[in-house]
Amino acid sequence: MRINEITNWAYAVTVALTVFSGGAFILSTESANQERVAVEQHLTLDTLAEELALGAEERSDEARLYVMRGEERHLEAFHAKEIEERRREAAIRNVRSLGVTPAELAALEEIERDAEALDKIEVAAVEAYRKGDQAAAQVMLFGPEHERFQTDLLETVARFRELTEVRTGAALNDARIRSDWFGFAAKTMLAITAALFLGVLYFVLKRRVAMPLTRMTGIVTRLAKQDYEVEVPLDRRRDEIGEMNEAIHIFRANGIERDRLDAERRSDQQTKDLILQMMHRLQACQTQVELADVVARFAPQIFPNLAGHLYVLNDSRSALVTMGTWLDPEHSQASFPSSACWGLRRGRPHLSNRGQSDIACQHLDSGEATGLCVPLTAQGDTIGLLYFEERSNQQPAVETSRLYLELIAENIGLAVANLQLREKLTSLAVRDALTGLLNRRCLDETLNRHARDEAARPLVCLMVDIDHFKRFNDEFGHDAGDVVMQYVAQIMLDTIAEAGTAYRFGGEEFTVLLPDMSETAGFELAEQLRTRIGTTPLSHRGRILGAVSVSIGMATSPANGPVATLLTRADAALLNAKTGGRNTTVSASRVFADDGAARGLARKSETATDAKSSLRLR
Repeated sequence: MRINEITNWAYAVTVALTVFSGGAFILSTESANQERVAVEQHLTLDTLAEELALGAEERSDEARLYVMRGEERHLEAFHAKEIEERRREAAIRNVRSLGVTPAELAALEEIERDAEALDKIEVAAVEAYRKGDQAAAQVMLFGPEHERFQTDLLETVARFRELTEVRTGAALNDARIRSDWFGFAAKTMLAITAALFLGVLYFVLKRRVAMPLTRMTGIVTRLAKQDYEVEVPLDRRRDEIGEMNEAIHIFRANGIERDRLDAERRSDQQTKDLILQMMHRLQACQTQVELADVVARFAPQIFPNLAGHLYVLNDSRSALVTMGTWLDPEHSQASFPSSACWGLRRGRPHLSNRGQSDIACQHLDSGEATGLCVPLTAQGDTIGLLYFEERSNQQPAVETSRLYLELIAENIGLAVANLQLREKLTSLAVRDALTGLLNRRCLDETLNRHARDEAARPLVCLMVDIDHFKRFNDEFGHDAGDVVMQYVAQIMLDTIAEAGTAYRFGGEEFTVLLPDMSETAGFELAEQLRTRIGTTPLSHRGRILGAVSVSIGMATSPANGPVATLLTRADAALLNAKTGGRNTTVSASRVFADDGAARGLARKSETATDAKSSLRLR
């Protein structure tokens, strides 16, 4: 039952009991009044009867004393008693208003007649005594008639007193019983009212209102502080407190859901911020290695439950190689053919090992881990693959993060494509298209930078020229000449390795810069290069091209001159090697033994250029 209904019922019952107890108190009071009236009537009638009896005897005694003694004071007392007798007779006439019974009224009338009879005898006796007839007066006062009337009067008074006592006693008893009963009823109703009040106060206000409210106050206070860990007891009551408890349950559930949504929103915002940071850094990357490092650093922060690989297609576009790795994925190979991935085959993201609902990629092992392959594309061209692997089966994160994964893959694909395009453009700008070596412009920039920033560092320069190159073009065609130049360039790269850098100077001439190398070491390397080129047979389209030899001129800086004259000195040494019979290495330090020769270097360089031109024609 609802508290409102209980309160209304309790209020109605309390009001009814209060009304009934009030009525009982009123009736009890009325009965007490009746009892008091009955007592007053009894006292009044008893007093009246007593006065009648005593008054008659006293008046008779005064009359008798007067006739016996003759003293006037007895006569005066007799007349005074007579006045009182008249007053009592008037009271007898008025006693009818007290509700006397007919029997009592008959007794009063009989008392009144006996009193009048006695009064006549006594008045007659007093008159006889005053006339001097004392004996007659005494006979009348002490005679049998007077005695009879006086005895009848006393007996009637006694009977009247008995009648009034019985009647007033019965009325008094009835009034007392009614008063006691109504008083008991009033007290009982008051006790019931008090018990009801205490019951309502305890069971309703304390047990059903105060105690639950006290308990709920602490719960609501903790919920107001967003402490949703508090346990809200389930109350099945169908009243206001039960509704409040249900509302608190709903409030707590809404708070928990709101916290969950806020946490998801914060997590989603954090993910977006990290993705944005990664995108900014991807745009600033200058090499694919830097890009792979950025992806490997940010991917674990964005997706802490996903390990992965960043794959890029090799130059032949036949296989995928790993560029970056994070969180140690266990189920995908480091490199594999592009045909081993269903994502690359289909050109769209492919999910493997999710409840065996789809076929797994061939580059995955037999494990049960879920993997997502997202192709990296740019302008419709596939350039790589982004692979994600769930680290725990209890935390499925691939599908929930799939939108972000595809977004990241799209941006990484664009970034990789931009870097590859940039590398191609850079390669075209600084490398020779035929041999793949750095071009003349790159050589000039390197020498200028060395002269400006690193002039004190040792630098060896080799000028390499293919001997009788015009013969290959004339006898075997220009394709064969291209093969010869590619062949020489490849041997140069293999021989020099990490020791220096090779450039195509122009035509069939090449330049090699060897930093931090002594003249002796440079000369030995030049000889090694010349020997390898001259001892390796060369063929083209099934035809033996014959031996290829080179002439090498070497110059050093700063030991034999500044960087600014390094190429000129090396070129002069090359001219000396050409004129000395070719297929040899000449050092500029031997050619220019004195400072005067060095100062005339420019003049001789022009002569050397003309001579080299004539040598090529021969």
